[in-house]
Amino acid sequence: MQILINKSVAFVVTMMTVFAVEAVAQGVSYQRVADMLYLVLSADRAVYTEKVVQRLTLDEQVIMVSEHFEDDAALPLPSQMFRFGSEYVADETEDFSYSLVSLDPINKKNGPGTDLEREGLEFVVDNPDEAFYGEEELGGQLYFAAVYADIAVAEACASCHNNHQDSPRDDLEVGDVMGGVIIRIPVE
Repeated sequence: MQILINKSVAFVVTMMTVFAVEAVAQGVSYQRVADMLYLVLSADRAVYTEKVVQRLTLDEQVIMVSEHFEDDAALPLPSQMFRFGSEYVADETEDFSYSLVSLDPINKKNGPGTDLEREGLEFVVDNPDEAFYGEEELGGQLYFAAVYADIAVAEACASCHNNHQDSPRDDLEVGDVMGGVIIRIPVE
């Protein structure tokens, strides 16, 4: 099963990378490429959260979700699935990257790491239906960066965050902004 999952992830990453590189080469704006990448990433995240985690953990109570999923024989958290995908992308390409960050992270490592991330997060909290765009230099490389609201799409999101011992918040509701998705594309 793990081999099938790895091959599926590899295929999706390869296709997204080819798409992103080709789109930029054909003159599609960095903003449009980031928006299209975000659409795929957010759809995958929402489908896993709603169709797997919400259904199996809260609705049908078949299995639990756990940040220690391997030890607990449970489902990985949606944020872990997202991180696994972003780590896989980072291992496969330098053509784009993505991550989850939050002004109120459960894991302090997931707080904003740059001024652009903080500004973008503050913007999407106030304007969840809009993206924040900018450029920043990291390690001598200029990047186009986009920040999109990461919304609690199901009760599983809100309850997990509200009940986590390390969460700085306990008042999240479905539809609230939990943080942001950052997509970076190197500017050539």
